[in-house]
Amino acid sequence: MANCITCENTNCLIKKNSKDPNILSFLNKKHTIKCKKSQQFIMEGTPAHGLFFAFKGKVKVLKTGVDDREQIVRFAKDGEIIGHRGGFGSSKYYSISAQALENTTLCYFAKEDLKNILLAIPRLTFEFMLFYADELSESETRVRKLTQMSVRERVIDSLLHMENKFGSSDGLLSITLSRKDYADYSGTTEEQVIRTLSALKKEKLLLAEGRRLGILNAGALKAEISKHTFSLNS
Repeated sequence: MANCITCENTNCLIKKNSKDPNILSFLNKKHTIKCKKSQQFIMEGTPAHGLFFAFKGKVKVLKTGVDDREQIVRFAKDGEIIGHRGGFGSSKYYSISAQALENTTLCYFAKEDLKNILLAIPRLTFEFMLFYADELSESETRVRKLTQMSVRERVIDSLLHMENKFGSSDGLLSITLSRKDYADYSGTTEEQVIRTLSALKKEKLLLAEGRRLGILNAGALKAEISKHTFSLNS
């Protein structure tokens, strides 16, 4: 079972407050869920009963758009929250779906238990408020990206985001996504993503080994989208 006391995810809001004496009884009510790669653990439109934290693994969060096309709205890694708009708040249903990108361990808190935690620990409540403010800011930035950037710029921005969020190992990004995933996150088609990645490889800006990608010249890619200053720190 994922233990909040010994957890190494120092960015997790629950971990940050795990030494508070008021939280110990609530930690005993937490459930640990193990998901296999590609397993969906939140379905859009289903009743929202709780909130998930990624203990170990990577997750993509999706929303259904026009013509039932999936749009990836964000990714989550160790210590990050999933399902917060439905699992905690006024909504009775999840507005998104969530799927494990690799074998993933999740921490799950029931909605009512979370409400009790926040009533008992003002600091945790304040940190959740800051988290929601950051999420709103990031959502607004995403809208600007999708409306102001060209297809090539959106793909480049997505690649830089993956390196910034997940890092690299041996010259390759530490997250493996399909070309469709890049398309669903960049707001374009799989064919356009394939063409853009091929062009970046020819320009020696990108390395590809199967589905794994690696950025060869981050400076050049950042310079290409520098006019969109809001994207560089996302």
